[in-house]
Amino acid sequence: MLDSLLANNREWALKKTEVDPEFFKRLVRQQTPEYFWIGCADSRVPANEIVNLDPGEMFVHRNVANLAPQQDANYLSTLQYAVHVLKVKHVLVVGHYGCGGVRTAVESQDHGLIDHWLAPIREVAHEHRAELEACPSEKVKLDRLCELNVIAQVRNVATNPITVAAWRGGQDLTIHGWVYSIANGLVTDQGVSVSGLPDRNRIFGI
Repeated sequence: MLDSLLANNREWALKKTEVDPEFFKRLVRQQTPEYFWIGCADSRVPANEIVNLDPGEMFVHRNVANLAPQQDANYLSTLQYAVHVLKVKHVLVVGHYGCGGVRTAVESQDHGLIDHWLAPIREVAHEHRAELEACPSEKVKLDRLCELNVIAQVRNVATNPITVAAWRGGQDLTIHGWVYSIANGLVTDQGVSVSGLPDRNRIFGI
């Protein structure tokens, strides 16, 4: 049943070597990405394609609603590997408009285990409830919550001991917050880039 995917794989590999015969040989040697992407697991948000990078150029972690929770071992181990081993220079926290996870987080019905995972988004919504309630439509409200969630996750990355240790050790590392639009393929920078503790303190008042 997956013959079409296998055929696609062979076609893709052939095209890569036709354009660049050394492509896979370089990948085998070592990955040296400068970027670490923390994004949503949504199948419409392909990390490398959005920024037009080849395999090996970006380290990627994805989960429902692009969260960076301080208690999640999967995220924490990936962050540590990206920052301390790969020595990435940029961490990109990337949400997207129309995120099903963000919408589910603020729905009134019970969704089971996913409700536990999405609890941090409900906390963000509660913290900014006055701003969100003033939005002129439900779509605008959810889009703004997607943005606020990204900003909150940038804060989480910036306050994580892994990140703080890198900055205190003099490592060149900047955290960015982006939101991707599935409707037009464009990314919007949320203006919360953090390059060290002074930036973090200025932006988040920590």
